[in-house]
Amino acid sequence: MKKLNIPLLISLIIGVCYLLYSISYWTGANGSGSDTAELGAALATVMVAPHLVLTGVAVVFNALALFIKKPAFALVAGILYAVAMVFFIMYFMFVIVEMILSFVGYAQLKKQQA
Repeated sequence: MKKLNIPLLISLIIGVCYLLYSISYWTGANGSGSDTAELGAALATVMVAPHLVLTGVAVVFNALALFIKKPAFALVAGILYAVAMVFFIMYFMFVIVEMILSFVGYAQLKKQQA
């Protein structure tokens, strides 16, 4: 059995946990309160949607890089985490670790391939 890339594995676990938490948080915020509160929650959800989509795609590429062992997928995951961070800068602390670990995993996979 081949060893899994540890930085990519940690990045995947953190990314999936963050994505599940974030989706449950943002979908749960839309169902309570007055009309004004619901409008504000809907507006916030629309603002965070690109961040969530990019993070979801990054998690998929992270999983592909981990299990298929292709360095290019790890690089794409790291870039997507960085773009997701830019799209919702207030939540940068939730994706910066995944981004760094994806780039470290990319370097390790690249070294193993050479």
